[in-house]
Amino acid sequence: MAPNQRVVAASSGRPQKGFLGAAYEELTAPENATIVRSLLVFGAGVAFLHSSLSEFLLPP
Repeated sequence: MAPNQRVVAASSGRPQKGFLGAAYEELTAPENATIVRSLLVFGAGVAFLHSSLSEFLLPP
């Protein structure tokens, strides 16, 4: 009977990042800065237009 073999994966020495850590790293990457900035501006515009402050834009 052949002995049982154990396969041990080589690790880089640091623990793997979770979903939130990987997402945060992608959001803060320099090559994604323009996309993240434009999404934040769009979200702020939608929030402003949805709020009661948007009534100031209406003519009297």
